[in-house]
Amino acid sequence: MSKFVRVLLIVLAIVLLLVLVGPFLIPIRPLPDTQPLAALTPPESEFVAIPFPGTGGIRTHVRTGGDGDPTFVLLHGFAANLYTWDLVFDEFAEYGRVLAYDRIPYGLSARLLAGDWSGPNPYTPEASIDQLIALLDAQGIERAVLVGNSAGGALAMRAALAHPERVQGLVLISAAVYTISGSPPFIALIANTPQMARLGPLVARLLPALGLEESSFHDPAARPPALAAKAALSFQVDDWDKALWEATAASDRVDLTPRLAELTLPVLVVTGDDDRIVPTAESVRLAEELPNASLAVLPACGHVAQEECPAALMRAINEWRVAIDD
Repeated sequence: MSKFVRVLLIVLAIVLLLVLVGPFLIPIRPLPDTQPLAALTPPESEFVAIPFPGTGGIRTHVRTGGDGDPTFVLLHGFAANLYTWDLVFDEFAEYGRVLAYDRIPYGLSARLLAGDWSGPNPYTPEASIDQLIALLDAQGIERAVLVGNSAGGALAMRAALAHPERVQGLVLISAAVYTISGSPPFIALIANTPQMARLGPLVARLLPALGLEESSFHDPAARPPALAAKAALSFQVDDWDKALWEATAASDRVDLTPRLAELTLPVLVVTGDDDRIVPTAESVRLAEELPNASLAVLPACGHVAQEECPAALMRAINEWRVAIDD
């Protein structure tokens, strides 16, 4: 064996050792300024224990209001929480019954970590559908209009495909469809290695610094400070970084485009004319490819219409909702 080959093998062995062992040598400092869920929970908060296999029930933060038909279920996007619906919640309650909830691991719902369940992973896309349906069951809701923003819109569509008998209509606000949410398979394989299980929470801690909230608004300065403070709750709970990494590692990529023709129920697609997260053109395309969809493009609005353009959003929904009265 030549000297060059021996040196090369030694270098490769060192690199492999660093890759395999190095992550376990990196210190993981505790998160600063986090608190237990109980310390962050306002006294008026409501909770439901959603049954899920392998757990004693998932403690889920909900907000309910209104009465009668239809029932609207509001589904927030990635890293958001139910407070994103604050500016439109009462108007939904004027139209019928309304329910919003924090999908795990966000808001004030449970932060499940490895070892907290003995059955299927509660963070998979399939589990998020099961939890939604279990919540409907727990609340005695037979059918609902699902209103989803961004990743919440994708969840609404998946739920309608899996349980069409439970979904009366869809309101898709900048739904993540062509800009596919979730991780590709090779990322999922890496994410579930012991090395990334250790380093993953450090990666998750980068999320608040990415500036996604700035990109979500046509005019970030117009966002009410109270909503920004409530959005930050997701990153103030003990172990939020570990739980977010658990969710990321379980987030398989789901391509909904081959099944769009199956969604024949009434749909309203809403987008801002300055959406920098899910480009406006993608929502326009979605409305064209769904069999029974209407489109509303809101002027001077970004990715989270319920926060930036609530009046325009509710006008569009009020004009459309006659389609679900049949």
